[in-house]
Amino acid sequence: MKNILVPVGSSKNAVSHLQYAVDFAQAFGAKLYVVQVYNVYTKAGTMIKVDHILERESYEFLKVHVAKVDTKNVDVVIKTFKGKLVDTLELVCQSLDIDLIMIEPRTNSVKDEVYLGKTSGKIIKQTNIPALIVPEGLKYRPIVYILMALKSAIMKKQGALTPLIDIKNQYKSIVNLLLVKTPFYNEGDFEINEALQSIITNTTYSENATTFQGVLEHYKDNDPDMLCVVRRKRGFFSKLWEKNTILKKDFQSTTLPVLVLSGLK
Repeated sequence: MKNILVPVGSSKNAVSHLQYAVDFAQAFGAKLYVVQVYNVYTKAGTMIKVDHILERESYEFLKVHVAKVDTKNVDVVIKTFKGKLVDTLELVCQSLDIDLIMIEPRTNSVKDEVYLGKTSGKIIKQTNIPALIVPEGLKYRPIVYILMALKSAIMKKQGALTPLIDIKNQYKSIVNLLLVKTPFYNEGDFEINEALQSIITNTTYSENATTFQGVLEHYKDNDPDMLCVVRRKRGFFSKLWEKNTILKKDFQSTTLPVLVLSGLK
C-alpha cells in the first residue's frame, strides 16, 4: 500500500480523522494525499472569475488543516480539484495510483444518528475505490483481528483482495471469515478459492436475510479490530443504499473501522 487519499470536508472530526490517516500511512510507509474537491456554481450574466479564488482558498484551508496534526515522517501532499465529487475522486485516484481512500462515517451531517452522511455515502455507493471508513474520534491502533463478511466467496476480479492482504501482512492480522447464506444464495457461493483460503484463519457460517444482519449477529462474538465487506450492486450496504445517508441505528459501529473492498467479481 503506497498511496492513500483523504478527502477533506468541513466536519468537526476532520483533524482527528487526518491524524488517524497519518498514523495509518506511517505504518505502511505510504504517501498521503490530502485533497479537497470544490465545485463552481455561476449565475447567468456573472462576470466575476471565481475559479482561482476558490482554488486558492481551498489550498490555504488544507495547509491550515494539515498544520493541526502531527505528520511525523509521512510524506503529505496537498491537492485541490474542481469538479463533481464522485467523478473527480475517481479520476484523481486513477491518476495518482491510489490504493485506498480513507473517509469519515459522516462529514457535514449535523444529525447525531447519521453513520454515513451524504458525502461519504456517495463515495461508498457510487465509486469503485477500496475505502476504509474510520469512526469519529477513533485513535489509531494496530489491526489484529479482522472479520470479513461475505454472502458469496466467488472471486473473479484480479487484485480484489489486495488492500486486505496488505493490512493482514502489515499487522500480522488474524482474518476470520463469516459466510452468510441469504435467500439469494446460489450453489457454489461458499466455495473458497486458494487466494482467499490462504489468508483465512477461521470460517463461520450463518443464515440471515442479509449479509448486514449476519454481521450484526456475529461481529460482537468475534470482537474484531476491523470489519471487511465487499462493495456489490446489491451487497452489504444494499439495505442502506436506497439513500446516500446511512443511519447509526442501522449500523451501530462507533469504534470499528470498516474496510470496503471494490468487489470480488
